[in-house]
Amino acid sequence: MDISAPPAAGWWREAVVYQIYPRSFADSDGDGVGDLAGVISRVPYLASLGVDAVWLSPFYPSAFADGGYDVDDYRDVDPRLGTLADFGEMTARLHANGIRVILDIVPNHTSSRHAWFRAALAAPPGSPARDRYIFRDGRGPDGMQPPSDWPSVFGGPAWTRVRDGQWYLHLFSEQQPDLNWQNREVRDDFLTTLRFWSDRGADGFRVDVAHGLAKNLAEPFEPLDGQAVLASTLNGTHPFWDRDEVHGIYAEWRQVFNEYDPPRAGVAEAWVHPSRRWRYASPDGLGQAFNFDLLEANWDAAEFRRVITDSLADARRDGAPTTWVLSNHDVVRHASRYGLRTGDHLSSTQNAKAWLLSDGASAELDRGLGLRRARAATVLMLALPGSAYLYQGEELGLHEVADLAPEVLQDPAFARSGGAERGRDGCRVPLPWSSGGPAFGFSAAATPHLPQPAWFGPASVEAQERDSGSTLALYRQALSWRRRFRAAERLEWMPGTSDDVLHFSRPGGWQCVTNFGPRAVPLPPGTVVVASSPVADGLLPADTSAWIQG
Repeated sequence: MDISAPPAAGWWREAVVYQIYPRSFADSDGDGVGDLAGVISRVPYLASLGVDAVWLSPFYPSAFADGGYDVDDYRDVDPRLGTLADFGEMTARLHANGIRVILDIVPNHTSSRHAWFRAALAAPPGSPARDRYIFRDGRGPDGMQPPSDWPSVFGGPAWTRVRDGQWYLHLFSEQQPDLNWQNREVRDDFLTTLRFWSDRGADGFRVDVAHGLAKNLAEPFEPLDGQAVLASTLNGTHPFWDRDEVHGIYAEWRQVFNEYDPPRAGVAEAWVHPSRRWRYASPDGLGQAFNFDLLEANWDAAEFRRVITDSLADARRDGAPTTWVLSNHDVVRHASRYGLRTGDHLSSTQNAKAWLLSDGASAELDRGLGLRRARAATVLMLALPGSAYLYQGEELGLHEVADLAPEVLQDPAFARSGGAERGRDGCRVPLPWSSGGPAFGFSAAATPHLPQPAWFGPASVEAQERDSGSTLALYRQALSWRRRFRAAERLEWMPGTSDDVLHFSRPGGWQCVTNFGPRAVPLPPGTVVVASSPVADGLLPADTSAWIQG
């Protein structure tokens, strides 16, 4: 049964969104760094994949101290990645192919090269220029101690001292000074930025660190007292994460979004307790928030069922569709997570990379098992109500590149932790488009900005285009059927299945069944239209998902 697409104003409720990390997607000019012209060259590929939208990680002018999340200018394109004219052409090409455009906006901090921060450093303490950021005197008789015990997410203190003795706050790297969102000029400038890109065709915005803008700046600063640096498990007050005041900011953003027809979409990157996620996704706020619960679940039927049940119950209660994510630019790719030993929280970047790097050669990784489970998890995820976010390269079944040499690592977490954390470069290695040649077709350059492993050749787009059983073929098939099956935002669990099996039906007469167990199980009656692994003799193999029609 074919279900029509949602109305234009709600296109994002059931959308499949493909995340592009521009520096690692496609390089058009041979400098080893991906760019907007490279995205333009691959629009036919994106159209053939069948996605509804792309989300582009930052392409703004930047020193790339944190992969572009250190922004010099929010209303321009980095010259290494293109021009505003390239952005216009890219947006027009994507729109012509029915693909909407979501931009990454980074409101918690600028770069230390931003004109505002340079002005702040040149201005005296207490000046209006410094009030755009969070400058404070240090503690102790000589001011040599940081103003608070707040740590940086990337390791080390969250404060850096400047020449005149004051300190500035940076919850991430020292090249990313936090903005003061109590300052009216800061708020107004971001409203201008939202309009700037919306006027140029942006259909929505992914909001980086959406839960971090509002901070308790009363002195003396509130101590953390052992609270988590990251906030995914918080359910209460915190000096700088998930404070109630942040929603007043997004209420103003929603007014800007609603100036357009259709209204611009928003999705919050908010690592917060599930009970508090809904406020970011409210109709008066951004409208949608990332749900990372499935990403954090082990390959276990009971965990998956609990996450799905709870998430859909939250969605029904709050009136906002849920989102589903298995990989992105910040976490270990799920083909590798699922190939590691069980019994632990394999989504943890730190833990997973410790295993991947044991004995220096990914000794703990079962690549075949990881890919088989990743394919099954994706087919299950794409059957769920709500929107799905895919990360570039997962449609090729790419694993984490875990053995990058220390001298090529770029993630600030590596340096700030003294090498204790490898960082996120392993999931940001440039994509392989061809089976051979320079940079596997990513670039004419012999050496891209992060080196690619030899095993990228057989995993390339070119290699998989010729294989009807490839992961790329599976994604295309599943996305095509998903469009046909698009239905109301609900599912019904089917009775009588074993503890290792998840089985649910969707409106329109189709079902999804996933076997998490070690042995094949009987398939329900009907025609198998999508399967993550070959099925035969009426049996669903271990670590396999299938969609059944009729």
